[in-house]
Amino acid sequence: MKLIGNAVVGQSGGPTAAINATLAGVIEGCAELCELGLIGKLYGMKNGIEGLLNEALCDLTPLFNSSDRELLKVTPAAALGSCRRRLKSHDVDGATYERLLEIFKKYDIRYFFYIGGNDSMDTVYKLSEYAKGQSYELRVIGVPKTIDNDLQATDHTPGFGSAAKYIATSVKEMRRDVSVYQVKAVTIVEIMGRDAGWLTAASALPNITGDGPDLIYLPERAFSFESFIEDVNEVLKTKPAVLVCVSEGIRFADGRYVAASGAAADGFGHVQLSGAGKVLEHLVKEKIGCKVRSVELNLPQRCASHIASLTDINEAVGVGKSAAHLAKDGKSGVMATILRKPGESYSAEFGYADISLIANEVKGVPVAYINERGNGITKEGIDYILPLIVGEVNIPYENGLPKHFKID
Repeated sequence: MKLIGNAVVGQSGGPTAAINATLAGVIEGCAELCELGLIGKLYGMKNGIEGLLNEALCDLTPLFNSSDRELLKVTPAAALGSCRRRLKSHDVDGATYERLLEIFKKYDIRYFFYIGGNDSMDTVYKLSEYAKGQSYELRVIGVPKTIDNDLQATDHTPGFGSAAKYIATSVKEMRRDVSVYQVKAVTIVEIMGRDAGWLTAASALPNITGDGPDLIYLPERAFSFESFIEDVNEVLKTKPAVLVCVSEGIRFADGRYVAASGAAADGFGHVQLSGAGKVLEHLVKEKIGCKVRSVELNLPQRCASHIASLTDINEAVGVGKSAAHLAKDGKSGVMATILRKPGESYSAEFGYADISLIANEVKGVPVAYINERGNGITKEGIDYILPLIVGEVNIPYENGLPKHFKID
């Protein structure tokens, strides 16, 4: 059915180096819908659903025919701003949904695009379910984003490839640095990943050439202080410098996070973890007594656009355009997905999945990607991640620094 009106797009959750490329893709897709006479204007929500509720909107329609879109693709973080607001159910907070419907009618919004991760897809699910019971037709489309790579129904998520490339590069460079001395030393690198260890798994990529970490620990396998010390001592028998990579979300067999002591929660109710590396640093100092340091990669994992993956950026744009095409074809209550094609060489296509299969679900690293001891990544895991970091982005520079695009 042909639906004519305006569109709105927002970004939610943690930023990435590719989330603006996805936004650019949505803009390109909506520009095509505009040419077909389906969309008049494309609005941007400033700070996600919170901005929409406050009518904090900007007009993105001028970007339909602007070269600024190319700069937007290589600009890190969320150009529209983000939020961590989780919508309550309509039964609990009907007033919020009535307010959203009022805004949709006021601005003649018929197409709703939300770029985000697990919790953002929950917003898409709840809003699409609410829209079904209204006489006002609204097509609600989720667009994947998360460096954590933990969304169901899609082979991988935009943002992960670039974060994986940064992590793998940083770890390879650290291996060169920690290997210059013969003094026994342990370096522990803490990597983002609360419930899924995909990012930490990416640290294994330099092992293709023998330049990666000696030990890798993910949340998917129960962590043990005793086994960890045994592993470190075993490596110290053959080399002076031990390089260890751990997910921030590593946890004991009883489910307790290694770094959860005194941790606060974010707007989605998730425990904010950091400090696993520091805990292990103190443990090594106590049990082994050698030189030891911990390094937390922190925010650069998600904002290092200067080393973004070209594959990641191109797919981020593609999945954004795909979302617009899905809306044109009458889809609603779905998320655009990336599907890996079978074959020896890597290629992908775009599809979609029902949002009810995705919202609030977590896709962890498969058992087959983790070695038997639980302290490393298998070749199968490396083969899965490696194609996603391929290619370098042409970054424009200004005054010796990367140039970025800002939305007023």
